[in-house]
Amino acid sequence: MEYVKRYGRRFGAAAVLAAAVAVSGCGQAPAAPPDASTATSGAATGTTREPAPQDVLVEVGVSGGFAGVGNKLVVHYDGAYTVRHGTKPPVPGRLTPAQAAELRAALDDPAYAKVPERSTGDPVRDGFTYEVTYGHRLVVTQDGAARPPALQRVFDALPGGGPPTAP
Repeated sequence: MEYVKRYGRRFGAAAVLAAAVAVSGCGQAPAAPPDASTATSGAATGTTREPAPQDVLVEVGVSGGFAGVGNKLVVHYDGAYTVRHGTKPPVPGRLTPAQAAELRAALDDPAYAKVPERSTGDPVRDGFTYEVTYGHRLVVTQDGAARPPALQRVFDALPGGGPPTAP
């Protein structure tokens, strides 16, 4: 407060306030960038930047089934991906540029944006539940439920030709 009294008259209250904000760090960006494993795209962070190759393009979680699997597939914009089956270590892989472009096109298709966030229909007993996260949108579907063609196109473009269902 003494600082404001002493220098406020000389430089003006606005200048003193600006200096206090700068010194305290208010309004500054975080010291460290967000973890690349959780980044999605420029749209997800509120900016208009192009996605970086290591940014996550899509995540697909698979759970359930007779064996009770809990698998996760993470695909990055550059086509690199990892598949984790349960608690086993993740297995890396890479899509060809054409395969990565096909997956991006399926996800960017306006028809995919219209896929319901929750599936309809009767699920299959001991079937799988699929959670597809693209940007800020989560689509959940199950075996036996109606699967729109746009969602099937995304599934077909995933590494391995579909979500990771093997235990």
